[in-house]
Amino acid sequence: MGLSWIAFKALHGHGLHPLWSTVVVYAGALLALLLWRPASVRSLLGHPHLLALMAAAGLTNVGFNWAVTVGDVVRVTLLFYLMPVWSIGLAWWLLGERPTPAALARLGLALAGLVLVLHRPGGAWPLPSGAADFLALLGGFCFALTNALLRRWRDTPRDARVLAMFAGGLAMSGALVLAGLAGGAPPALSVSWLPWALALTLAFLGGNLALQYGAARLPAQVTALIMLAEVVIAAVSAVLLGAATPTAWTWAGGVLIVSAAVLSIRPGRRPG
Repeated sequence: MGLSWIAFKALHGHGLHPLWSTVVVYAGALLALLLWRPASVRSLLGHPHLLALMAAAGLTNVGFNWAVTVGDVVRVTLLFYLMPVWSIGLAWWLLGERPTPAALARLGLALAGLVLVLHRPGGAWPLPSGAADFLALLGGFCFALTNALLRRWRDTPRDARVLAMFAGGLAMSGALVLAGLAGGAPPALSVSWLPWALALTLAFLGGNLALQYGAARLPAQVTALIMLAEVVIAAVSAVLLGAATPTAWTWAGGVLIVSAAVLSIRPGRRPG
């Protein structure tokens, strides 16, 4: 969501590592989902292949949440939304969809945007620099993988897929916490950060339910364009609130990346 970065940075300011924030948010969301749809557990257990979807969705959230907390919001969001770059190869590998000349042209457009976004004044090569860049790219790749797996397994029960995605957010962030990447003990409960965590949990739940409702009723290209609005919302809000200082190179690269994403939307296709 385009404004989630505000809550994650606020939680970080209160001492919560992004991994702990993700654990707290997804634990609450998962609990609410299980209370609402307890039968979804049996549905998920009946489709063990959805563990791959769980891992991909979980790493998507870990990568984005961590990157947007510690990095420049505009830069992170643009790197995350490099969907055309990853989607072409994943669709070929997982879905048997060979890239068309138009798809390769979109790939070139997105890669040109990537070069501009990664450009650093005085730097010799446009390469990722810092943890936020790598985390954003990882999250974006896993986002593309999540979408490809959702298309591949679109005939599985919707409840099982939704539960897998929420459980993945908790499982992947929890595993990294246990690996010691969050830097220590869990945060003490505090009224300073609990309201932010609750608001973010409710926002994630509401956003996911709204997406499930809208995606089932709107043409796929409309849904995709609405999701791309997150880039604009994140960029404008970050600049206005001083959480990003994008350069002209970043804006130019962003235009190319978003253009490639818009051109990749195929009219007439229904969501899976």
